Amino acid sequence: MANVKFMELFGRLKSVVIGMIHVKALPGTPLGCMTMSQIVDEACREATIYRDSGIDAIMVENMHDVPYSLSLGPEVVACMTAVCSGVRSVCPSLPLGVQILSSANQQALAVALASGLDFIRAEGFVFSHVADEGLLDACAGDLLRYRKNIGADRVLIFTDIKKKHSSHALTSDSEHRGDGTRMPSSSSLMGSSSQEQRLESRLTPRSSEKVGYRERGFGLKNLYLNPGGPVDFCRSVEAVSQSVRIPVLIGSGVTHDNLERYVDANGMIIGSHFKEGGHWANAVAPQRVKSLMEKRNSLQHQ
Repeated sequence: MANVKFMELFGRLKSVVIGMIHVKALPGTPLGCMTMSQIVDEACREATIYRDSGIDAIMVENMHDVPYSLSLGPEVVACMTAVCSGVRSVCPSLPLGVQILSSANQQALAVALASGLDFIRAEGFVFSHVADEGLLDACAGDLLRYRKNIGADRVLIFTDIKKKHSSHALTSDSEHRGDGTRMPSSSSLMGSSSQEQRLESRLTPRSSEKVGYRERGFGLKNLYLNPGGPVDFCRSVEAVSQSVRIPVLIGSGVTHDNLERYVDANGMIIGSHFKEGGHWANAVAPQRVKSLMEKRNSLQHQ
C-alpha cells in the first residue's frame, strides 16, 4: 500500500527528487524584514524555476525563521498557508509538501490541507530527542489522530527517524524488539548523506530491523535516513530498504557529485545543493537544478 501511494503521488518509485523552497523570514521572526507579498512572490519565483527545470516535487519550509521556537503563533500558520497557496497556484499539478519548523507538525498538516498540498515532513514522529530548540517529543499518536479529525487523510506524512542536528541520548538504551510495541501510522522514513554526523550513531542494520517491525503497526509510508560516510550509508540504505515495506528517502546531503551513490533510493530531498554557491540561504540556481536532473535521468537509463 505504501509503495502504491508513493507511486500514485510521484509517478515513480526510485530516485524521486524533491527540491526545497526555504521561505524568507516570516513577519514576527527575528530576521523578518519583508512584506508578505514579497515573501510569496519570492517563493513562487523559486517554484517556477524548479517546475521549469523538471523537478519531481517541491517542499516548502520556513528555514529562515531562526532561531527556531517550539511555540509558534497563529501568524506563522497564516503566513505559511499564504506562501503554500501561492506555490500551488504556479505549480498546479506538481507534488508539493510543507515542513514548519520547529516540530510544528499539526500546523503543517493544517497548512497542507488548506493549501492543497500533498505531504508534510514531520520531526520527532517517534523517538524523543534534544535539539537547540529544546526537547522534541514523539508525536505519532497525536498527529495521526489530528490528521483524521481534520479530514486530511490524503496528506502523506514523511518522517525523520533519529533526525540530524540532534542528540538521541534519551533513547540510546532502548530496545524495540518484536514485542507488540507500536509505531507510527502513515508516514515516511528519512535520512541524509550529510558528513556532519556519523552513521554509526544513527541507523544501523540492527536498528533498521527494529524500525521494520514497528513500521507494520504504524503504517509508515516512507523513511528518511540521516547518514554519515558514503560507503556505510549506501549499505545502510540497502539494509533498511530490505527491513521495511515502505519507501526510504534521503533527507539531505545529496549533490551532483555523489548522486550516483544514492540514485537507487526511493527519493531524495535536496536543498543546499540547488542554491547559489551550494548554501541553503541563497537563491535557487536554475543551472544547478537542471544539471542534477539531467544526471538523474541519465543514470536511470543506464
